[in-house]
Amino acid sequence: MADGPGLRTSIYCAGCKHACKGCHNPQSWDFKAGKEMDVEELLDIIKADDLSDVTFSGGDPFYQVEAFTQLARRIKEETTKTIWCWTGFTLEEIQADAHLAQMLPYLDVLVDGPFILEQRDTDLLFRGSPNQRIIYLHGAPPEDIIPGTVALEPLR
Repeated sequence: MADGPGLRTSIYCAGCKHACKGCHNPQSWDFKAGKEMDVEELLDIIKADDLSDVTFSGGDPFYQVEAFTQLARRIKEETTKTIWCWTGFTLEEIQADAHLAQMLPYLDVLVDGPFILEQRDTDLLFRGSPNQRIIYLHGAPPEDIIPGTVALEPLR
């Protein structure tokens, strides 16, 4: 429940170059850490839980954008689950790079931006510093959703 609203299956990836001072998960920076899993194996785990939506975190999933795009596409084709994704990149950086942007159409929510220790705020929901944004990528969220979020016009 800390990785987005409601019950979630969280996929934590290895590898991050942002190296944010005060990161809550610095052990995930190593690209060789963790257990290698293929998309099919992860999809089986995700589909086995009928109640949980999905979260991509890390590390940073955008450093493995091809695999996470493939997984996100399959989740959207084969389930009704929502996908939240955390990244140290900003939405603008992702949109400016076609390689990174390939995953955006399959994500429902992007929590973007690096964690800034000097701005740490433990009262924020689902993020550690106020520069990080909760962005609904495909239009306005339901009215009962998290206050202070950003809703974009649907991506094309």
